Amino acid sequence: MYPLKIIDCGLCDYRDILDLQHELSRQRKDGEIVNTVLIVEHPPVITLGANKPKNKLLKTDSQLKEAQIDTVQIRRGGGATAHNPGQLVFYPIMDLHQLGLAITDYVRELESIGIELLSRLGVTSDRKKGYPGLWVGEDKIASIGVRVSRFITHHGMAINICNDLEIFDNMIPCGIDGVVMTSVEKQIGSKIPLQNAKQILIKVLTQHFSNEDIVEYEKHS
Repeated sequence: MYPLKIIDCGLCDYRDILDLQHELSRQRKDGEIVNTVLIVEHPPVITLGANKPKNKLLKTDSQLKEAQIDTVQIRRGGGATAHNPGQLVFYPIMDLHQLGLAITDYVRELESIGIELLSRLGVTSDRKKGYPGLWVGEDKIASIGVRVSRFITHHGMAINICNDLEIFDNMIPCGIDGVVMTSVEKQIGSKIPLQNAKQILIKVLTQHFSNEDIVEYEKHS
């Protein structure tokens, strides 16, 4: 394993974090930084992936704007997904060549991280063949959308902890007809402070991506 840096971005606009990912990706390609993970919450936003047939919105742009939901077209796998406060999102900026991981192995690694995090929060989740992300029975609790350029990863995973699930009513999540979204709060019937989930995530990320007991950690301003 290799050194790992974790940056806690708090609640931050999606476009700002997208710009930060691009800059960190450049730095990682040039060897200026170590493998880095951004942890963040976003204000309400729907992101549209590279697979256009899976970008299925149920509201017009003006209706989304009126509801104060931003929309952003991005270059990652998968279709439309949504982010809002209470959802735990993490974006690894990592060199897969250095880690010895193929893209499919990396996606399964993200799923393993999510499964372990959710288990520690009292929720049993699992994979579903052909559908990246995590499921609780037939309901989806976590989404994955990644892009890899010159072995460097972008984008990542979003796990519903205590967010308002009504945002998903504006779209067909990941382009999968009939999918129902769930959250940790909905599954266990009580509110989980996002900070608690974040601290668990930091520990799990460290176990999966670094052999060091203490990784570099900072809060992004």
